[in-house]
Amino acid sequence: MVNPLVAVCQMTSTSNKDKNFEIVCNLVAEAKKRNASVAFFPEACDYLADSTANAVSMSEPLNGCTIQRYKELAMRENIWLSFGGIHETVADKKKINNSHIMVNNEGKLVAVYRKIHLFDMDNKKIGVRLVESDYVEKGSEIIAPVSTPVGKIGLSICYDLRFPELSFCLRNMGAQILTYPAAFTYQTGAAHWEVLLRARAIETQCYVIAAAQVGAHNKKRVSWGHAMIIDPWGTIVAQCTDKQGIAVAEIDLDLVDQIRKNMPNEEHRRTDLYPKMISHS
Repeated sequence: MVNPLVAVCQMTSTSNKDKNFEIVCNLVAEAKKRNASVAFFPEACDYLADSTANAVSMSEPLNGCTIQRYKELAMRENIWLSFGGIHETVADKKKINNSHIMVNNEGKLVAVYRKIHLFDMDNKKIGVRLVESDYVEKGSEIIAPVSTPVGKIGLSICYDLRFPELSFCLRNMGAQILTYPAAFTYQTGAAHWEVLLRARAIETQCYVIAAAQVGAHNKKRVSWGHAMIIDPWGTIVAQCTDKQGIAVAEIDLDLVDQIRKNMPNEEHRRTDLYPKMISHS
């Protein structure tokens, strides 16, 4: 039996929603042409605004126009789509949710994960201020892995990558694949992106699929890129260039089972002690 294929996508979002959607359509068409069963898109694939105020004002609910277009695209191309970090309007409209959604090939919204770790950096010494909590409502739930044609996928977003506790929760909930769609800054991406992704794959013995934003979005924001797919041994099996595009790889669930059997980490994990070790009290 031939293993299914997945496509990891890399794009440069701007504040132009229509232009971003055109890019998404082109990448989905390429993924379908290369026989991918699921295509994965990065954080802020809907848009990347020039200001926090615009990020909120441009947001839409899950029944809005942008999500409807995504659903129609998935159905038209007969492919599952992961949109890793869309700007979802919340009730009071003062903030948004950073939401990772999965749409199946029938155009149905099958899962929504709202980012639980928000990236707050206000470092006057180096002149960097990126405070996500200024305009994003923190999520409050870890979503059970989604059953898809390529395996059970655990959903997360960007900064979640730095918290292995979440990846272990998803592994214990049955995940075979972890996703980290991102808009990593150039500086942090250059230093940490690859090593963190490979660490999450090795320690959970899951495939890791990390779609990425790349290049200059506006005068203030540049993303690192390097979207990649990593196998459960920690090997990079596909990676994008430094431009918009896709990379494709097989998902071999037998390899997941084999690695977990040969190195049975979960049998040795001391969950009886960890709560005491990590407690702040």
